[in-house]
Amino acid sequence: MPLEPGDRVWVIAPSGPVLDPAAIARGVEIWQDRGFRVQFAAGWDAQTGFLAGTDAQRRSQLAAALADPGCRAIVCARGGYGSARLLEDWDWPLFAGRGAGLMVDPARSPLWLIGFSDITALLWSLARQGVAGVHGPLLTTLGQEPAWTVDRLFNLLAGQSLEPLQGQGWGGGAVVGRLFPGNLTVIANLLNTPLQPALEGAILAIEDVTEYPYRIDRLLTQWRLSGLLRAIGGIAIGHFTACDPPPNRPSCSMAEVLRDRLGDLGLPIVSGLPFGHESPNAALPVGTLARLDGEAGTLELLS
Repeated sequence: MPLEPGDRVWVIAPSGPVLDPAAIARGVEIWQDRGFRVQFAAGWDAQTGFLAGTDAQRRSQLAAALADPGCRAIVCARGGYGSARLLEDWDWPLFAGRGAGLMVDPARSPLWLIGFSDITALLWSLARQGVAGVHGPLLTTLGQEPAWTVDRLFNLLAGQSLEPLQGQGWGGGAVVGRLFPGNLTVIANLLNTPLQPALEGAILAIEDVTEYPYRIDRLLTQWRLSGLLRAIGGIAIGHFTACDPPPNRPSCSMAEVLRDRLGDLGLPIVSGLPFGHESPNAALPVGTLARLDGEAGTLELLS
């Protein structure tokens, strides 16, 4: 459902507490300058340890936004940790109503949930219901983005076509498949759970932050052992931010780890794509068709 100026968007904090009010204000200003009405869910600024409130409080924010017939998008305030906790014994009220205790008419429900990092768990769970969220800037990171990625986010939400992203091709030909972008640490913890979508033939788009190379090696080895890396169609690699080796300890570089763990799969692979935990963080839909060209080094959205 394309967004239009005048639509109402809700802000929720399903993961960690908001630590930077100034970043929130900058993000709100950008949304308002585009003509949208911004509404904050009750309790968005709560804090319970490393979470933005209790599970019940954060789950109620999500349920309230889904239940509002005037809501057309849900913007996550920040990442951190905690969104997967909301999905235990949860049914999206958009479709079921059992877990949250309410039923929402799908025709009146928002089709856009926007965020990245820890929000990956919500995005992938929603994609299992056939609804495409957006792996893109959080409210607190939007103000750090260059103009072209801000434009890209709002053009995507408006249903406009987008230019392909350019990276470095590793070969392997080209593939068309469902695009599943996400934080590598988060998606590794979704493997073989009810939150994992069907990934056969899919294009996996990965990024991460503040993880040493050996930890990324561990995560990719887990994917290899699961067998899923042999089943997917291709791999798009975004930013691996602040992932330098630990000081004064022997280590491979991040580039060496990625080549070692992914380069022998015989899949189309493109690295150096502009998405993830540093600017630019180009918005990507979750679960929609895309084309990854390992020769030309491009990632193109098809629907």
